[in-house]
Amino acid sequence: MFASHMWRPWSPVASPAHPLTLVQGEGNRVRDTEGVWYLDGIAGALNASCGHGHPRLIEAARRQMARLVHYDLVNAAHPPAERLTERLAALLPGDLGQTLLVNSGSEATEAAVRIALDHWRNVGEPRDRVVTFAAGYHGSTALALALSGLPYTHSGWADPFPVHRVALPGTARSARTAADGATLAARFAEAFAAGPPPAAVLVEPLLNVGGGIVLPPGLLARIRALCDRYGTLLVVDEVFCGFGRTGRMFGFDHDGITPDIVTTSKGISGGYVPLGAVTTTDAIKQSFHAEPLLRGLRYGHTTGGHAVAAAVALAVLDVVAEEGLVANAATRGARLLDRLDPLRAYPDVVDVRGLGLVVTVETVSPETASAVVLGARAGGLLVRQQGPSVMVIPPLTLTADETEQLADTLLTAFDQVCGPAGGVLPAPVAAGRVDDPR
Repeated sequence: MFASHMWRPWSPVASPAHPLTLVQGEGNRVRDTEGVWYLDGIAGALNASCGHGHPRLIEAARRQMARLVHYDLVNAAHPPAERLTERLAALLPGDLGQTLLVNSGSEATEAAVRIALDHWRNVGEPRDRVVTFAAGYHGSTALALALSGLPYTHSGWADPFPVHRVALPGTARSARTAADGATLAARFAEAFAAGPPPAAVLVEPLLNVGGGIVLPPGLLARIRALCDRYGTLLVVDEVFCGFGRTGRMFGFDHDGITPDIVTTSKGISGGYVPLGAVTTTDAIKQSFHAEPLLRGLRYGHTTGGHAVAAAVALAVLDVVAEEGLVANAATRGARLLDRLDPLRAYPDVVDVRGLGLVVTVETVSPETASAVVLGARAGGLLVRQQGPSVMVIPPLTLTADETEQLADTLLTAFDQVCGPAGGVLPAPVAAGRVDDPR
């Protein structure tokens, strides 16, 4: 069964070759219309950090729905939004204590860039240049797409502001060596010097859509130092990494830095309801007293900071803390990397890399990755294809037994498709569709 009236995002218009319709989720597993259960190695939409059907999150939504569904934050605040912004201020370092609540990561990017550009106008020092990764991805609204240099995600229209995109080293997709770090730091320095001081640098701690690229240790600290030298705002996109995904609460925690603006979404509400956030400093917020028309931020959405979403997010933060999900992500991710390390010897495998519960096996081609994804599905495991890479992004609630099952199934899929001797073989027939390369 597959909905003939539904237009699928990021997909060919033609019907999928391997349709999959899911009807139920429990814990870290999901069930399709045929009654087949799969281990969820994609965490829903990369956001089901607490797994499926978590009773505390369901109850938080139910209680808030019975109390107050939502009210426009322009006209009145409500306790869930107030408490959530307080919790975020306590979780984030430094004076990152002012949060705008939105609905998605794309909206968070849109708001963050507008805040950065407007801040410089507010203080009487207009800047409009943004530096970012060419292989970065920050959302699918028009402004967010303009930041990306990836062929499937760049808007293709004229940039709405000057964007300087820094390319990754061509010698290593993993970009983890000291030489890679030095090369990237030099490229960012060149980008800063290539024109007027940038208004902002916008980076992900781990490039997700760019191929699961793990950055060299210390690179974010070097970028932070460049921002300090030029007076540039550092915006860190934690939409994918935030709230434990990389084995730390935030991805930037691996480098021990404090950004000027942080965007979050996905894990903030565990995928149960749409929610995003932009958190910045009091100084940046206060600059909007000088905004000429409103004396404030001219940005917002009807359901931004939705009361039910905020209530669920508060419960998610409790679950993450009380169930030790950040440490669990680090432990399970390290075990998966260890189990999948033998794949490095396969001629059709380019790299095996990861950080927390983001584990990527890069292959020689999208066709190879596609066949592996189908093979894993035939074995009862859903994993993500990103171009030539197979990405494993399970819920942070993954257990030790499920970790071993996941590794066993993926290793079997690679053996069936590639084999240690190399060469792509026909994939086993599977019921599920393959995520299309973006």
